[in-house]
Amino acid sequence: MKETVSCGGVVIYRGKMLLLFINYKNRYEGWVLPKGSVEAGESHEETALREVREESGAKGKIVEYLGSCEYEFKAQEDTVHKTVHWYLISAESYFSRPQKEEYFTDSGFYKYHEAYYLLKYENERSMLEKAYERYLTLKKNGRWS
Repeated sequence: MKETVSCGGVVIYRGKMLLLFINYKNRYEGWVLPKGSVEAGESHEETALREVREESGAKGKIVEYLGSCEYEFKAQEDTVHKTVHWYLISAESYFSRPQKEEYFTDSGFYKYHEAYYLLKYENERSMLEKAYERYLTLKKNGRWS
């Protein structure tokens, strides 16, 4: 079994969440959150911000750590055990541009309920829900920028 670590972000701007639509050679498609593999010498926070910027063009800052999720999948001839660390990220604007080289064909910011039902994976819906609850709490207390 191969072990991998990725980091990503639930990116929020003015109450809306950033999603990406991936279409991998018509075999794998759906709405996802931005995430990717940790590179050598990179912190988890740096990875999350870099992956968000690379996959979506969005810039932002980390507000806080949300937690991690783990899952397994088959890849070629091996099983991969993946741990993903998630961060709540405050975006600078609504700007997004999907990274075509990574098979992302669309991106955008969506209201919470839209984003929740668009997301392909339950573990990402769970992180989205946690992030939105934190966003509402921080905003209510005047701590969201």
